[in-house]
Order: sequence, then structure tokens, then C-alpha cells
Amino acid sequence: MNKTLYVGLDVHKDTIAVAVAEDGRGAEIRFHGTIVNTADAVLRLTKTLTKTGYTPSFCYEAGPCGYGIHRHLTKLGFECAVVAPSMIPRKVGDRVKTDRRDAEMLARLWRAGELTPIWTPDEEQEAMRDLIRARKQAMDAVKTAKQQLLSFLLRHGLRYENGKYWTQRHRRWLAEMRKFRFPHQQLAFEEYKRTVAQAECRVETLNMAIEEAVPDWHFAPVVDALRALRGVNTTIAATVVAEIGDITRFENPRQLMAWLGLVPSEHSSGSTTRRGRLTKTGNALARTMLVEAGWSYRHPPKEGHPYLKRSAHLPQHIKDIGWKAQTRLCKRYRTLNRTGKPQPRVLAAIARELAGFVWDIARQTPLKA
Repeated sequence: MNKTLYVGLDVHKDTIAVAVAEDGRGAEIRFHGTIVNTADAVLRLTKTLTKTGYTPSFCYEAGPCGYGIHRHLTKLGFECAVVAPSMIPRKVGDRVKTDRRDAEMLARLWRAGELTPIWTPDEEQEAMRDLIRARKQAMDAVKTAKQQLLSFLLRHGLRYENGKYWTQRHRRWLAEMRKFRFPHQQLAFEEYKRTVAQAECRVETLNMAIEEAVPDWHFAPVVDALRALRGVNTTIAATVVAEIGDITRFENPRQLMAWLGLVPSEHSSGSTTRRGRLTKTGNALARTMLVEAGWSYRHPPKEGHPYLKRSAHLPQHIKDIGWKAQTRLCKRYRTLNRTGKPQPRVLAAIARELAGFVWDIARQTPLKA
């Protein structure tokens, strides 16, 4: 029977440092060398390692180089894990970091079973994730552009005092403003306005692209079913599914809540138990979307016309979960609010329980073939 050879890859843009650990607790760990980061070089590496009679098992850290190496090695028939950098055990006193040492550390920890592989998306899933993240960046650009415009006006003592910002009335006030002495100063103001309009146009374009891409997606049934939850529109549902991936890989909703970073941190010793703020581990964008959806539960339970229209074609058991979520979370919101809990803490609690309903719906929704 072939023994396993544990291979650690320290991946960079141009090079890959390779270290191998032979099977067995006290077996040798050695640095194999550095190869160029190309598909042909990786193929030659696999042929070299298999000549020794071992079966190589690869691992490398998730990073900016993506999942190309993982997909390539998987197609060649080898096991390859992409591991979470935040979950790699590190020695506190270790002050030397080189590519060689990193590769040897990965090989040693991979052999010991101390590394945590992440869920790796396929190309279709990654394409949807790229679209979702492009929208997130566009939303950030809108926020930045608006802040820059308002800061410019504030520097010149121009304040809007007739209501909230970015309403139709406020935008009309901006469009009619001609209060700058110098022409080039007025030009700067107009450019700030154009930047806001262009950023908002980009967000609308990406929103439409998401609406068009979802029906052909493998996870389209799950996105459609999640819209049975109050506050979860197509964009929020698509973002949650794109970032989490196959939600059913979590055995219970508590695992999903912990993965999203919506559970409190804990430092307990002996008879003393201390719980602190949220861990905020895992995917920040998916967590943010659930918190955003949680705002809608401050209102009493209600099945309005827009909700009934988008959920009319869904199975009854999915709609029942949506109604159960409404009644439970609306009551939960009012209860926490009455006790004087800070608003962020209330929303975090609602988002945590909402994640449980997301898990339940995803578990009961079959995917497209």
C-alpha cells in the first residue's frame, strides 16, 4: 500500500516553495525546492513526487492567488486542501519567517491534522462571488463619493437644513446650487456630483446583473427560497449564498452562526465564565447582509403585498418557515429593545437567529441538477 506524502506549498505570484513530510509521526520533513507558479511546473512536481512510490497530499494557504492550484491538482486526481490562514497554529516566539520555513510548517501541520481546510468554490460559484463583491465595492464607492461631496460643502459653510440627506429634495438643492465664486471651484463641485451619480449608476448596473445571473445559477433555488424571509431580497439572498456556498455543509445552525462570527467570544477557566463581544470570524459580508435584513424585524409581523407576490410560488413549508421567523424575530426584537440593550447588540442577536432560519430553508431546498 502506498504511503501518503504530505506536501506544503507556500504560494506566491511567481514562485511556489515546496516542502514534504513523509508519513509517520517522527518521519523526515524536508524542503523540496522552489518552482515557478505555472500549471506545467505543478504537473512536473506531481510526477516527481509520485516516482518515489508515495501518494502526495497537497495543502496551501488561501490567499490572493485564488483556487487555480487547487483546481489543477484536483483535476489531476490528487488531494489538495486550501487552508484558512487565521486557523494555522503559530508559535508566539517564532520571529523568523521565510518561504522555506512556511512550506515546512504547512507540511508538518498537514501531516499532524492541525490545519482547517476551507470550502472551495467551483468556477461558477466564484464568478457569482466576484459579481457580488464588485457590487460591495461599488456601494463603498458610493458612500465615499457622498462623504467627499458633503465634506466639500461643509468646508465652504454650506449646510442642508431642510431634512435628511440624499432625499429628492436634497438632490434638488444640490442640482440648483450656484454659490461658488470661482469657476474652477464650481467645476470641482460639479465633478463631485458626477462622481456620486456615476457610482450610483454602477451599483444599479450590478444589481441588474445579479438579477439576471441568479436564475441560471446552481444555487438559484436556495436564493429564491430565502426570499421567503422578511428583509431578504434577491441581492441579500444571493450575497449570503455566494459567500457561504453550500449551507448544508454545516451539520446544525449553531455551526453556521459560529462560522459567521455571530456568537459571543468566551474566556472561561475553572468555575469562571466570561463571555465577550461577537467573535466576528468568518465572512464579514455575509454577516453584514444578515444584520441589514434584521432591521426589518423591528416592525410587527405582517405579510404585505410585495412579500406575498415574491413568495406566492414557493412551497408551503418554506413559507411557513418565513412566517415562523417573522413572529419569533419580531417578538425577540421588541423584548430585547425593552430591556434597554444597545441597538447593535439587538441587531446582532436577530441576525444570529435569522442565520438559523437561513440554514433550515437551505437544508429543505433541493438544488438545480
